[in-house]
Amino acid sequence: MDPRLEVIDRRLEKIDRIVGVTGGKGGIGKSSVACGLAVTLAQCGKAVGLLDLDFCGPSTHVILGIKDAQFVEERGLIPPLVRVSGADHGLRFMSIIHFVGDSASPLRGTDVSNAMIELFAITQWGKLDYLILDMPPGLGDAVLDTVRLMKRAEFLAVTTPSVVALETVKKILRLLIDLKRPVIGVVENMRRGDEPSAQAALAPLGVPFLGALPFDEAFERSLGDIATLSETQFLQALRGITNEALLRL
Repeated sequence: MDPRLEVIDRRLEKIDRIVGVTGGKGGIGKSSVACGLAVTLAQCGKAVGLLDLDFCGPSTHVILGIKDAQFVEERGLIPPLVRVSGADHGLRFMSIIHFVGDSASPLRGTDVSNAMIELFAITQWGKLDYLILDMPPGLGDAVLDTVRLMKRAEFLAVTTPSVVALETVKKILRLLIDLKRPVIGVVENMRRGDEPSAQAALAPLGVPFLGALPFDEAFERSLGDIATLSETQFLQALRGITNEALLRL
């Protein structure tokens, strides 16, 4: 048995809630939702960590404008503390970019699993109210290992009104249901006023529909600036969903 697996449980024992933001398909705004969720919770006074698990295409550091943030080595790796406007404590941030920078990380097969186990085992999060996981797209090793190793994780699914995105998110929701993993609900992203809601399409799965986030043209211009991001319609709508689905539970 890999001794690192026991270490992972100890690394996570001081975290109250672990929330994996998933969706199965790339380009649906999953990373944006994960970042927005982490920022909103931090601004509500919570101790928050954000872990980017997309090894091939990490983007949370771009969304939040994180540059030159370095971990501290102390019996493992302590994630850097990133300042968040409107928050007292900021948030802890960990990503593959700390190790590879702008270079590609073309991992395959068992290398993905090994890298994920190593990252989980060496990261010292300390005491957190929430750890937000930005999960990679698809249903490959990284997703399956996260579900397996993060035993207390709850999952928030993201979709768009697209038929293709809906079919993909249904697959990952069915997987989570079959594995008896807790699903907080589904958020619909990039909603335009004249589009049919995803709520009806997902109703047969019996998963809570938490609400819709508008297609916000200002969001792209806010990338890299947490203060500007906080003022977007996207984050304001997500803040309402966060308050209802997470903070009031």
